[in-house]
Amino acid sequence: MPPRYEVIGVEGLPEIGAGEALSSLIARAAAAQGTPLAAADLLVISQKIVSKAEGRIVRLAEITPSPETVAMAEELGRDARLIEVILRESRRVVRRDKGVLIVETHQGWICANAGVDQSNVDADTACLLPEDSDRSARELRDGLRALTGHDLGIIIADTFGRPWREGLTNVAIGVAGIEPLKSYLGEKDPAGHVLQATILALADELASAAEPIMGKLDRIPVVIIRGLTWPRGESGSRPLLRDPARDLFR
Repeated sequence: MPPRYEVIGVEGLPEIGAGEALSSLIARAAAAQGTPLAAADLLVISQKIVSKAEGRIVRLAEITPSPETVAMAEELGRDARLIEVILRESRRVVRRDKGVLIVETHQGWICANAGVDQSNVDADTACLLPEDSDRSARELRDGLRALTGHDLGIIIADTFGRPWREGLTNVAIGVAGIEPLKSYLGEKDPAGHVLQATILALADELASAAEPIMGKLDRIPVVIIRGLTWPRGESGSRPLLRDPARDLFR
């Protein structure tokens, strides 16, 4: 049989609130639709439901922007309260122009708006990234192992833009149980050439593969990747962050 794997959306999850037991909800929903979680499954889980379960929602009415933030918001044509939230979630501002604010988050991600998002949340609120997405992924893996007996791989995914390319794509911001990179360094291709630079961002590839099933409006925040052999490991998402010393654009 040719190589293949399945990408299975998990339907039927309720609206997630702070304190919800995500592991239990995911396991029940997967079983209810006839695809109970199995050994060697890998789950791609939307950051949004993880953040909601962890209470990472802020009310903009409770935010008082600084004078500096107000000036920046006027320059960008944005809500000063939202800009204040973004700056609090940021280590530094990388670029601001044309209404866009690119920052480095406290977790080290370079992205628009520090991942702060107002979609699929109540009016006048904003959703933040998990404080530690790798920890969130580990907790989900541990909870699902206790419920199912299976040691699953977990990827927490969010949607990022890409430099010099139009369109958004899912990337991994939290990882547990799977090595996020797959290296071919030192191996030979069919022509006998030794590979010297080929390291695949496997966790990002799988996060992206899940997105067409998850969608943005379809209320499918969890996807099962089934039938794929993936490298197990405990490195988390940190290997996906490029060392600044090797970054040609800082």
